[in-house]
Amino acid sequence: MLKRLGRLWRHRQRWLALPPHDLLRDAAYRRLWSSILISSFGGQVTMLALPLTAAVLLHASPMQMGLLTATEIVPFVLFSLPAGVWLDRVRKLPVYAFGECLLALVVASVTLAWWLDWLTMTWLYVVGFIIGSVYTVAGSAAQIVLTQVVTRDRLVEAHAKNALATSGAEVAGPGVAGALIKLVGAPLALLADAVLLVLSALILRGIEIKEDRRSLQDADFWRDLKTGVRFVLGTPLLVSLAVAMGLWQMCHHAAIVVQILVATRTLGLSEQQVGLSYVGMGAGTIVASVLGNRISRRVGPGPSLLIGFAVCGAGWLLLAVAPANRWGVAAFAAMLVLFSAGAVLVFINFLAMRQAVTPEPLLGRMTSAMRWFTLMPAGPGALLGGYLGQTVGLQAAMAFAGVTAVLLALLAWRFSAIAQVKALPKPEPVDDWIGAEASVSPASVFDRA
Repeated sequence: MLKRLGRLWRHRQRWLALPPHDLLRDAAYRRLWSSILISSFGGQVTMLALPLTAAVLLHASPMQMGLLTATEIVPFVLFSLPAGVWLDRVRKLPVYAFGECLLALVVASVTLAWWLDWLTMTWLYVVGFIIGSVYTVAGSAAQIVLTQVVTRDRLVEAHAKNALATSGAEVAGPGVAGALIKLVGAPLALLADAVLLVLSALILRGIEIKEDRRSLQDADFWRDLKTGVRFVLGTPLLVSLAVAMGLWQMCHHAAIVVQILVATRTLGLSEQQVGLSYVGMGAGTIVASVLGNRISRRVGPGPSLLIGFAVCGAGWLLLAVAPANRWGVAAFAAMLVLFSAGAVLVFINFLAMRQAVTPEPLLGRMTSAMRWFTLMPAGPGALLGGYLGQTVGLQAAMAFAGVTAVLLALLAWRFSAIAQVKALPKPEPVDDWIGAEASVSPASVFDRA
């Protein structure tokens, strides 16, 4: 009997063992992955608690929900480009870790305001603006840190594993968050996110990486900023990605503004039922995270990204026609499954392609410029979603997002360069941009396009 148990244990160990070349065998990536996993669990609480605080506790209108989402987008427009110049001159890991700590402080402030009876929509607007500012700077730093830990040829795999870490939180997190919100209330539940964010920052401090930063003796802020923008505009693949992702972000933010309102007001779900439905988001993320790298290798990162657009659109269209009964509740959960699966396919390929084509000394400026271009339409999308939800109907806003996303996938497949990308591109020559920045003229850049 003992021998049989021993054999079963050894068999289980072999089954659980990581493949020889798995990224998680790398100590630096393993710490980064663990930090992402922990902060993602906290993020599930905030993702539910913040809009539920606005919708249920403060009785926010659809337009107010749109404004709340828009306040998180404004910092990207204001700060992305200068943040990219700054990030190319400093170490990124400390910026990333500090951002986690600042987020912890900000979400905890909602609990404090609620406890002191100061909580208003204005307070939430300020919180949203600060959260957006942190994501603008520290979020860009986090994306660059990954390229310092993982080689360029494994970026799709790394982003897929990161998505798998997020999916683990999305499976367990919403149910726990919903129960926690029901038990102590949405504002108080935000303290859990604050604790997990601090723990994530402590894990990040232990990662050892080397950075290739080129310090120019005649560094000039505005010239360096223009170089980053010109690099993006001078690289055809980045231009195509910026346009396509900008339109998708418009759809995404139009949908995200009203989907909680559809769930709570049209379908009649409680806070806990909303949390349990969000488990579907984790299920979709797991499936796409496991299969995303295989799909990308088989059809190419470009086509894989466009498939993601279409899958997201199908999910939004499903909620647009959902009836106000038990089938509507199932449709809400199914929408979350389709959205999360599609979003994983979108982001793992989008991030990998734009990072692969960019030389390391320009990663900060490229990341910030691309976030600026792609998130510019997000604010108007959020406001449009709120307007449609308030004047036409909540499900009309979902229909707009779904139809536009499906059309985007079809048009991009037919007319853009994205569908032609069957493998990750090589980085652009660094010396074409760094060291010769002062002599770069707009004409020479656009000739390259």
